[in-house]
Amino acid sequence: MANKNHGFFSHQTLEKNIGWMIIASILVVSFAGLVQIIPLFFQHSTTQPVAGVEPYSPLRLMGRDVYIREGCVGCHSQQVRVLAAEVQRYGSYSLASESVFDHPFLWGSKRTGPDLARVGERYSDDWHRIHLRDPRKVVPESNMPAYPWLEKTVITGQNVDQRMRALRALGVPYTDEEIAAAPKAIEGKTEEDALVAYLQGLGVGVRKAQLAKQAEEAKAEAAKKAQQPAAQSAVQPAAQAATGG
Repeated sequence: MANKNHGFFSHQTLEKNIGWMIIASILVVSFAGLVQIIPLFFQHSTTQPVAGVEPYSPLRLMGRDVYIREGCVGCHSQQVRVLAAEVQRYGSYSLASESVFDHPFLWGSKRTGPDLARVGERYSDDWHRIHLRDPRKVVPESNMPAYPWLEKTVITGQNVDQRMRALRALGVPYTDEEIAAAPKAIEGKTEEDALVAYLQGLGVGVRKAQLAKQAEEAKAEAAKKAQQPAAQSAVQPAAQAATGG
């Protein structure tokens, strides 16, 4: 048995030749990765926006760029995982379809600070402004750096229209009218205004859409329950007549 000959396409070949093992491993991993990744480009759950998700307004788009530039994604994630503790703390877990207009997406991989995927409208604008200028005034234990210069840096005249055109080329459905009106929409605004607007919109559309859906379902359920007694009242006389009661 020890002298048994093995063909080229055998485990013996891979075990004795590290080069072939590396090549075979790369092929297997690549094939498995493609099988998992390629279908995502054709699924509605990953390519179509979920209810409540809309393209960023010019001011929020500029705020998002400030968020990226200042490295906020290095300490804050925007991805609520499907864990009970996270859903209880932050809200409903995140869906891939919430990020279809994000180029690049900002899911993050570290939480030095809290997740921000559902932070919109949980605090006032003034709270965010104070927090950006001096985080310790509102969160004493915070180790977040201050960003006082955002308050004084005006974004008027920046190329927001060109940024929107670039995003449209990537599939974001901005219209010509929206792009033409974008420069005026940010006139007189500061980077702080833009960043606060961006933060205040995170998760809001999805939350409102979910609440509206729940309200509709509750209304339909109430109407269904209201119809049941009427239906029962109509059935009882008919049953009595059939039995001669």
